[in-house]
Amino acid sequence: MKRIYFLLPGIDTARSFVNDMLVARIPERHIHVLARRGTPLEELPEASMLQKSDFSPAAQRGLALGGGVAILGALIGLALSPGAAMMAGGVLLASGLGGAGAGAWVGGMVGLTAANSHLKAFANAIEQGQMLVMLDLPRTRVDEISARAHSLHPLAMPQGADPDIPVFP
Repeated sequence: MKRIYFLLPGIDTARSFVNDMLVARIPERHIHVLARRGTPLEELPEASMLQKSDFSPAAQRGLALGGGVAILGALIGLALSPGAAMMAGGVLLASGLGGAGAGAWVGGMVGLTAANSHLKAFANAIEQGQMLVMLDLPRTRVDEISARAHSLHPLAMPQGADPDIPVFP
């Protein structure tokens, strides 16, 4: 999946754009609209907390950091313990999994409180009243949908794409 971004000048244009994307068979759960705080989106699919926050990248960083630190700590503990070589594999596995889980949880909680780092580039436009529409598409449909948006919605300004994203957010 790839996420592509479009800036639209107002709610009427966004509504027309989203309806056309639904006609193009993009599921509603893959369309996310972000607007200035207090803007009534009515039936438009509003971006969830997962799209607005830095949850996923922070959880991934926490997973890697927590797992790495736990394994390093386990290696140091095993090196300092005489005769611990017989249970080294289990200790390393348990430490790594526990540290990775704890790191992912802490990282995710921190990420929920931080704004999505990918959306910082759009902050000024959103504050000026523009609407950001994010589409999560299979890579094979990115060019097709971009061309459709360009031909049917000349006011929709394409803003690029993210690298591949996980399917679940």
